[in-house]
Amino acid sequence: MFSESWGPYIVPVAVFAWLAIAGIVQMIGSVQKRRIQSEERMAMVQRGMSIEQIEQLLKPSKGDCGEDGTKTKDPLRSLSNARRAGVVLVSIGVGVVLFGLLLTAIVQDREVLTVAACGLIPLAIGIGFFVDYVMQKRELARFGLEVAANPSPNNRG
Repeated sequence: MFSESWGPYIVPVAVFAWLAIAGIVQMIGSVQKRRIQSEERMAMVQRGMSIEQIEQLLKPSKGDCGEDGTKTKDPLRSLSNARRAGVVLVSIGVGVVLFGLLLTAIVQDREVLTVAACGLIPLAIGIGFFVDYVMQKRELARFGLEVAANPSPNNRG
């Protein structure tokens, strides 16, 4: 009786419920983080630290920030993150496509090809990350930063 009344609606309802719960958990987490930061500051004030000392202690290190105090982005790290994401997503996409094709061959049902079609989504996103990687690499080359094919951890470019 339950499956008859909820049959076609159970998946969308579950997805929206999951998204709502994830949003609520994220809001609770951010409120909790702010509360903990506030308690840390209060404890520092109680121990006799000045506001300037607290701000200096809690602000990010100079290596991570620009002159105006905002976080700076390491272009080589961004480049490697794009490449890594591309490799992972293309691998997942190819794996899901192969799994769908193999499952279709085993089960002998053409409807199972939808699994293989679902693998095209991460595959396409991974290709997009590779395109982003190439564009970032060209942009860095324009500014005079050459990226080696296999950069060592000690020599970054």
